[in-house]
Amino acid sequence: MVALVKKIQNDILEHAFLKKDYKFVLGVSGGPDSSVMLDVFLKLKQKYSLGLIIAHVNYNLRGEDSEKDEEFVNELAQKNGLPMVVLRLKKSQKKASSEEKLRDIRYAFFEEVRVKQNFDFISVGHTLDDQAETVLMRLIRGAGMRGLRAMQIKNGRIVRPLLGVSRQEILKYIKENKLKYRIDKSNKEMIFFRNKIRNSLIPQIEKKYNPQIKRNLANVAKTFSEDFAAIEYFVDDLWKKEAAWGVEKILKLPMAVQKRILKKILLKKNPKLQLADFSQIDSFIKALRSVKGKNQSVLCANLKMTRKGDKIDVCFVN
Repeated sequence: MVALVKKIQNDILEHAFLKKDYKFVLGVSGGPDSSVMLDVFLKLKQKYSLGLIIAHVNYNLRGEDSEKDEEFVNELAQKNGLPMVVLRLKKSQKKASSEEKLRDIRYAFFEEVRVKQNFDFISVGHTLDDQAETVLMRLIRGAGMRGLRAMQIKNGRIVRPLLGVSRQEILKYIKENKLKYRIDKSNKEMIFFRNKIRNSLIPQIEKKYNPQIKRNLANVAKTFSEDFAAIEYFVDDLWKKEAAWGVEKILKLPMAVQKRILKKILLKKNPKLQLADFSQIDSFIKALRSVKGKNQSVLCANLKMTRKGDKIDVCFVN
């Protein structure tokens, strides 16, 4: 077994999503990354008795090239005796769709296949380079610790076994194993934010400031992920031990913990709240610290948080 396969095997064993008889939906586009991912799983298939199915999305955005991508992936499936399912986007789906919208469609399709087939995981071919790009994109947009964790090697049912592998290693593996793959020419177009980061900003940083920037950014994501998990574990433990949370108790905690406790209080009232709904948490902490005698309230989505002495009251608003 070649060194890269062993490296990937060790990474996924460490994160506990490689065991006997596990079944994977493989998201294969036909590009170099997903082609290597498929080849690695084929090498691990017999050793771990893995169940594999290929899922491919034809966005119909590049005319004949999109059709050739689908044909290529179909040939890979037939050559290796694997079943394959394809989603072909309709005009109404692809019209004016953003990168985010297309991603949502793709993952919804993969999950639909996983559930229908009763498989364990969805595997996608994101690499260390993709991780570095994601960290930089989110940093530019102003993300906090949660966002700067970027992509996780295991996030629920979605796994990314190549996340510790650089694109340079991918291309070397392809050359050594004489693998074929397709090139998506749209990856060079500078209309997408990620492409601007990939093709312009990162190369400039590598050339002028730090040739190891991609690995460093990936390490940043790993550090934030570990620290985030530690804080969440600490907060969950605190939450279980306390029957009631008053202002005095909350203000004695570190700021990062204060915010998380307040979010839990809100979520207890409305479990459907989204990340963006917590934008007023800082304002409420300011209200908690206020020495003014009157009650102070802050709106968070459809909830109103009010400080009444040492008590925190949360109620729905119309």
